[in-house]
Amino acid sequence: MTDANYLAGRLLVAMPGMGDPNFHRSVTALYVHDQRGAFGIGIGHLRAEITFHDVLRELDIEPGLSPDVPIHHGGPVQTGAGFVAHSDDWEDETTIRAAGLGGVSSSHRVLRAIASGEGPKNWLFALGYAGWGEGQLDDEMRQHGWFAADGRPEILFDHPAEKRWEAVWAEEGIDPALLVAQTGNA
Repeated sequence: MTDANYLAGRLLVAMPGMGDPNFHRSVTALYVHDQRGAFGIGIGHLRAEITFHDVLRELDIEPGLSPDVPIHHGGPVQTGAGFVAHSDDWEDETTIRAAGLGGVSSSHRVLRAIASGEGPKNWLFALGYAGWGEGQLDDEMRQHGWFAADGRPEILFDHPAEKRWEAVWAEEGIDPALLVAQTGNA
């Protein structure tokens, strides 16, 4: 890795044939990528068993003005931890910003702001996150497990979760049907 955080702000798209079922046809908004590892939020799959209002009630937050939207499967790490991926118009001490994607926050403050109608204009909620240790994501990239697409907020906020994988490829001008599941190395 040459530059700290060089993939932050990108959308990681799982390549066809990726061996890890946690990431089959997944899209991950990458917020941190540095010498210590990487951190992102999965935005391509939903968790059917719970909604946003369920989470708010569990945290004793009155849902108020918030819509009762589905919850995203943010990744296989700490699947009970909540994260709000959001537009650049909101911030607190937990917010991590990534140019091209906006921010991600993990405090109850952002949840209360959304419930009161004072939160970010665009947002989605996820439980869990995707995390990679030192050099792990770089190795997976070399093994052709991921494609790093441009970070586009419209992918996060204007497309339904089940269509994001295809939407990223379309925005990149790539037909995923033409991709092969296995590649070689010279």
